[in-house]
Amino acid sequence: MGTDKSFARRAVFLDRDGVINRNVFNPATGEYEAPLTPAGFLFVPGALEALRSIHNAGFLLFLVSNQPNYAKGKSTLEDLSAIHEKLVEGLAVNGIAFASFYYCFHHPNGTGNRYSGACACRKPSPYFLLKAREEFSLDLSRSWMIGDRLTDIECGSRAGAKAIFIACESACSLTGPEPDAVAPDLLAAAGMILAAN
Repeated sequence: MGTDKSFARRAVFLDRDGVINRNVFNPATGEYEAPLTPAGFLFVPGALEALRSIHNAGFLLFLVSNQPNYAKGKSTLEDLSAIHEKLVEGLAVNGIAFASFYYCFHHPNGTGNRYSGACACRKPSPYFLLKAREEFSLDLSRSWMIGDRLTDIECGSRAGAKAIFIACESACSLTGPEPDAVAPDLLAAAGMILAAN
């Protein structure tokens, strides 16, 4: 049964690491990555203000994040849960409510644990956006995906949502679906969404 768009709601889907919170330098890989412990979780400056403004404008907020560190043997599930709780606590203190949090813990090249291997939910799959559409009666054509990886842009595009690319610090080329906009950070992206709506 299709969604009646006259009653469908708008949403903003957000990647987490590098968008809401800072990536952390990992000496073992020489790259900036998702935090491996709660101590490494820090909100990006302006992120909470951005989320509050989007929420106050009537958008439902959703987190859609690939979190393969357990599958890769870099962290425990307890660490991932504790990092999520630190995110939730920070949002609650600032009066920001998310409609739902969607995490994919799988990775096709995992270390052999239960999250190793292919899955239906890992971005760029639009699985979680389509799931949210059905669960929350969303109009994805009036919704947005914000992320700092090309998989985020492809995910939003495949779901029929508009997409904003958070420009990475190092030079990177966009190959694949073009984003609807490019922003330096989440606060600027929020301004673009509010201006467009």
